[in-house]
Amino acid sequence: MTIRKAAVIGAGVMGSGIAAQLANAGTPVVLLDIVPKGAPNRNAIAEGAVARMLKTEPAPLMHMRNARLLTTGNLEDHLDLLKDCDWIVEAVLEDLGVKRSLYDRLEGVRKPDAIISSNTSTIPLAHLTKDRSDGFRQNFLITHFFNPPRYMRLLELVAGDATRREAVAEIAAFCDVALGKGVVRCKDTPGFIANRLGIMWIQAALNEAMDLGLTVEEADAVMGRPFGIPKTGVFGLLDLVGIDIQPHIATSMKSLLPADDPYVRILRMPPLLTKMIADGYTGRKGKGGFYRLVRSESGRAKEALDLKTGAYHPSVEPRLDSLAVRDPGALLKHPDRGGEFARRVLGQTLAYAASLVPEIADDIVAVDEAMRLGYAWKFGPFELIDQIGVDDFIAGLEHAGIPVPGLLAKAAGRSFYRVEQGRLEYLEISGGYAPVRRPDGVLLLADVKRAAKPLAGNGSATVWDIGDGVACLEFHSKMNALDQDSIAMLGKALEIVGGKTAVSGFKALVIYNEGSNFSAGANIGIGLYMANVAAWPLVEAMIANGQDAYKALKYVPFPVVGAPANLALGGGCEILLHCAAVQAHAETYMGLVETGVGIVPGWGGCKETLTRHMLNDKRPRGPMPAIGQAFEQIALAKVSKSAAEAFDLLYLRQGDGVTMNRDRLLADAKAKALALAKDYHPPQPVKLNLPGPTARVGLSLVVHDLQRQGKATAYDGIVTDRLAEVLSGGDTDMLDEIGEDAILALERRAVVDLFHDPRTLARMEQMLETGKPLRN
Repeated sequence: MTIRKAAVIGAGVMGSGIAAQLANAGTPVVLLDIVPKGAPNRNAIAEGAVARMLKTEPAPLMHMRNARLLTTGNLEDHLDLLKDCDWIVEAVLEDLGVKRSLYDRLEGVRKPDAIISSNTSTIPLAHLTKDRSDGFRQNFLITHFFNPPRYMRLLELVAGDATRREAVAEIAAFCDVALGKGVVRCKDTPGFIANRLGIMWIQAALNEAMDLGLTVEEADAVMGRPFGIPKTGVFGLLDLVGIDIQPHIATSMKSLLPADDPYVRILRMPPLLTKMIADGYTGRKGKGGFYRLVRSESGRAKEALDLKTGAYHPSVEPRLDSLAVRDPGALLKHPDRGGEFARRVLGQTLAYAASLVPEIADDIVAVDEAMRLGYAWKFGPFELIDQIGVDDFIAGLEHAGIPVPGLLAKAAGRSFYRVEQGRLEYLEISGGYAPVRRPDGVLLLADVKRAAKPLAGNGSATVWDIGDGVACLEFHSKMNALDQDSIAMLGKALEIVGGKTAVSGFKALVIYNEGSNFSAGANIGIGLYMANVAAWPLVEAMIANGQDAYKALKYVPFPVVGAPANLALGGGCEILLHCAAVQAHAETYMGLVETGVGIVPGWGGCKETLTRHMLNDKRPRGPMPAIGQAFEQIALAKVSKSAAEAFDLLYLRQGDGVTMNRDRLLADAKAKALALAKDYHPPQPVKLNLPGPTARVGLSLVVHDLQRQGKATAYDGIVTDRLAEVLSGGDTDMLDEIGEDAILALERRAVVDLFHDPRTLARMEQMLETGKPLRN
């Protein structure tokens, strides 16, 4: 069976988010909820949930049109809509009685082989299926999504003793490939994996911050980036998820765990939290939380809560000496209260993790993956212990009087992970090592790099052999910003695959990396430095080199496939525009954002965007609609909010692909490259007929109107006028054909001229210093 149609029961935040992600996967979804008392519209709850999907930011839907796949209804009138559903997800109140009552009704309408799952976060599966029919239990499991379902990759999967293996395999495969989830198999224990450890970490941090007298800023700074944990830390995370849910989680877990469980032993609810919740200070959704934003004369100011007095004060940068230490092991040894806080919190949390295997999962790999995907930790608990050093961590536990779990003791003198003959291995419960196995269809560059040497490389990029005659160009600078080394290595990669070096046998190239972003664009810091020292020939050479490299990429006699994920901005977007094809992760955010730093796209971005709009069969007749669309897109620095939206902007084209699960992106891109290589012919150069000065004037009038409305600044007008010059073809007219070299020359001249303007340099300086555009 395949999942052709699904249903979600419960249209709250989680239920509607799950329904949205199913729709993002192209699956028709029925969304049902109760009939609200006294409401004239019996479907009001489910319909309201869909209406909110279309307005919420960040958006649950990858494209507005996906809402068409959602059918709404209520549990009294529309249960018959479930009769042909292959998968029914229950996401109602976290109340055993409510869930069991719903299951009674589902038993009567579901088809015999329909799979039913619960999104419960705490209730054991055995309690949910007690006294149910054999057919129900054979097709029941727990699928615990994390909020928001579109963006959080973790899905915890729990099967019962009676659950059919085929049902487990079907849901696991669908959630992996279609929904893009990292599916982690869990044992049927309270809180499963991520929340079981996450609540221990949060409770320990809350206790120790108060006991040690830390400020919330200090606690979050220590328990954040130094350990590969998001900068929200603990208190920022509590504000994000809602402070008011903590007592409910604590009560539920206390009722399910034994009294001697380490979490239960440290559990306490500070009076400050009780008062905050009572007064409506529940975090971002309430009046504020441990942090809040308040209006001031200069805008919005951030305030932090004093954990001793409960009063707010202006948030200040923490000044602990330990924060200067970047090595996790060294930070844990630091003598100040930041180091003591880290020792206490991670000592309790990581020891707890080691004590729970195999109770909550079969191996440490599942635990690490759950915390990486569910809490966005860079390192899972066992990977973090390896970062600290197993023996040092054990010594720290012994010094603190914390019992050393048996699994941790087995790792003494060794590590939880090791590389053996190029393969990553993990420590088993038995004390031996076993290889980390990837699901079929997953190819990670990290695994390739453990087993091979690079074909070529420098400080910004490296070329790898990923097998079957395909090479991979990996960017690895900060934010994968592109510099001259990146461009040089692109040229080298083209030489390697093209057979102009000693390396032969290649037939395709993939451009891909496993960084947080595909590329945030060109390294404007280098250009800013060149401009500040008046090295104008170097500025022009920088632009020309990028143009030449990208043009060469476009016309090589073998396919180059771009494989972006997350940000692909500026020069990162431009390199994709020159690829033969793109296989994008669903969460790819593409755009040409150069106007924000006072220039226009200079590595062929104007040329390619204009050409795509001019050749678009669906555009209105005449050149101006296409030029206007390209102008608006670049001038407003439009960025797609998903790969699906990138098709609307023509940054992605027919034949480009989308991969939902990022772990499958490289394998999918490689397969696309090999398919193209079988009969590949590079594109033919395109010539365009452009209106020239008349179009430039028309576009400038649009900008002047925006300036009069206060929607564009004076310098926006200057930058976009140069953009208009490029897109209109300069001094050409409709009787002349203009080739791409001429448009590249216009790009190059516009960028160099704008670099001479101090207002452009001011925009670049502000972006580098604050990450925010200057509106000058």
